[in-house]
Amino acid sequence: MTDLSNLPIAVIGAGPVGLAAAAELLERGMTPLIFERGNSAGAAVAEWGHVRVFSPWEYNTNAAARRLLEPTGWTLPDPDYLPTGAELIRDYLAPLAAHPAIAPHLHLNAEVQAVTRQGRSKLASDGRDAAPFVILWQDAEGRHRSLARAVIDASGTWVKPNPIGLDGLPVEGEQENAGRIAYGIPDVLGRARDTYAGRHSLVIGAGHSAINAALDLMELQAQVPGTQITWATRSGGIERVLGGGLNDELPGRGQLGLKAAEAIRSGRVSFRSPFAVDAIAARGGGLSVTGTEADQPVSFSVDRIIVATGFRPDLSILSELRLSLDPIVEATPMLAPLIDPNLHSCGTVRPHGVVELSQPEKDFYIVGMKSYGRAPTFLMTTGYEQVRSVVAELAGDPVAAREVRLKLPESGVCKTGSASKATACCGTTEAPADTAETGCCGGAPKADATACCAQDEEAKAAGQSGCGCGIRAETEPAE
Repeated sequence: MTDLSNLPIAVIGAGPVGLAAAAELLERGMTPLIFERGNSAGAAVAEWGHVRVFSPWEYNTNAAARRLLEPTGWTLPDPDYLPTGAELIRDYLAPLAAHPAIAPHLHLNAEVQAVTRQGRSKLASDGRDAAPFVILWQDAEGRHRSLARAVIDASGTWVKPNPIGLDGLPVEGEQENAGRIAYGIPDVLGRARDTYAGRHSLVIGAGHSAINAALDLMELQAQVPGTQITWATRSGGIERVLGGGLNDELPGRGQLGLKAAEAIRSGRVSFRSPFAVDAIAARGGGLSVTGTEADQPVSFSVDRIIVATGFRPDLSILSELRLSLDPIVEATPMLAPLIDPNLHSCGTVRPHGVVELSQPEKDFYIVGMKSYGRAPTFLMTTGYEQVRSVVAELAGDPVAAREVRLKLPESGVCKTGSASKATACCGTTEAPADTAETGCCGGAPKADATACCAQDEEAKAAGQSGCGCGIRAETEPAE
């Protein structure tokens, strides 16, 4: 029988949360074994390095990582500054990965292909918990098998973007025209400038990635006037992109929503919502897009499509492990109700850790963005709290593992699945029926970004002071 106490703890992924897990393990006297499929730490972050995050440095670094770095002369950048992905790597992830306590345990260009228990498939129960994990991974030298006493999967979701289809599948012609379709946030002001300048682009999505893509295209439009932008959301209206506005405790996040509303109001962006793409076809050097907008068939032509409809976890490497996942969002059953967008769409989720992340497979944890499955509301600082709690549990400190050491910033907009959970709206003591679907009275404003909701906008347009609406709603109280 292998002595598990002498084995390292495998960490899959060397992004912000994976490296934070490594720092937490080192601080607890345990050895990490880190696998990164890219050629450098934060490889996925590098792909959106041109994007400025909406959370300031205050929320972007892990406490254990800071304690590891500070003796080397490293100092935290301005805590109020919003870094780009490239700055996040340069000023934090790269120094952390190069630290002499982490670097010897970090394998780059190392793709994990499977995780299992030594000598046991998913079916085998006898002695399962006492068997070490086997990590099958590959690099330029070939395939390797490494043993670990526990596994922390922080591999993220970046490599699995959602397709265009509302049914979760690619629409007709999507795969055939992949050369003219980008997923995520392409660098339209930098490396991809020539691809988008002076052309007509369709952005699909309603989240922060879609907002960033549309705003970058607007900046390109100002530089190259022939640039055209159509922005489509698959459900809802402008309220899907407004964000927390000035009520958001992460100003960068709120400002994204306000800028998006202004872009649509100005007419510089053609806005289609709700819009569902049915098919894409190559035509005349561009793409013909057919679909349905507000129950009416529409067809138009574009040169490029940017798909920013979110991501999903790659669970294929975990097929021999015993997992318990919510059938909707593919997170653990205890975490899923906190993040399910069918129930709410808040900018924040209450702090959580080992209790919510535990799996039937003992000492295996999914953390970071991947822990949220298909839900879209993840913050780096949430992942840091996750790994702090998980590592405390692995270190035999269940008390610390169950403490809450994180206060999350609040979003000013929250959609709940229960009207009874919403705050008073438009001067009433009971939320109106549409609050559960839109977050406030009639949804977000259509054009006036200073208004808190549609009825507030109408009241101000009529010369009144407003409707007295309180836009904030909570799905779960902070613990």
